[in-house]
Amino acid sequence: MRNAILLHGLPSKEEYYNPNRPSASNSHWFPWLQKELLMKEIKADTPEVFRPYEMIYEPWVKEVERFAINKESTLVGHSMGGGFWVRYLSEHPEISVDRVILVAPWINLNHEENTRFFEFKLDPTITGRANEFIIFESDDDGEEVQNSVGYLIKKLPHATVRTFHQYGHFTQRTLKDNQFPELLKACL
Repeated sequence: MRNAILLHGLPSKEEYYNPNRPSASNSHWFPWLQKELLMKEIKADTPEVFRPYEMIYEPWVKEVERFAINKESTLVGHSMGGGFWVRYLSEHPEISVDRVILVAPWINLNHEENTRFFEFKLDPTITGRANEFIIFESDDDGEEVQNSVGYLIKKLPHATVRTFHQYGHFTQRTLKDNQFPELLKACL
C-alpha cells in the first residue's frame, strides 16, 4: 500500500508552547496535503516530534520509525525535516523508497545552532534508492537554507531540483495559502 510520511521542520521553543499556534505537523500546508493524499488512497501520516526545538536526532528517528518506510513510501520533509530525511537515508543504505521530496531542506551548514543533529556523512547514493528524489527551493528563501540547498545539489547531482520564484520558506505566510498544489503533484 502506498504511503507518505510528511515531516515538519524546526519550530522555536516559543512557537512550540504557544497555545494560539498549531503544532508543527498541523501548520502550513501539512493538513491540506495529508487530506489530499488520503483522498487519493495514499495513507499519509504527519508525525509530530516531541520537543523538536531541542534538536536531538534520536526522538526524530523514534517518531518516523513508527511508520512503514518501504518501496511504496513517499518521504516529504520541510526545512529541518528535509535535512532529517537526508541524514536518515544516508545512515540506512538498506532503505529504498518511491519518492523523496525535500522542501527547502536545511542541514545547518553554518553551525549557527549548537547541535550534533547534522553530524553525519552524506551518502551520495541516496538519490539512487528512490524512483524520484526532488528538492524544492525558492529564490527568496533565507541564506542558510539556500546554502543547504546548494550543498545538497552539489553532493546529490542526480536529484531533480525545482526552483520557485518568491515562495520564501514555503510556509503559509510566504505561499499566502495553506495549499501547495505543486507539492501534491510531486507526491502523485
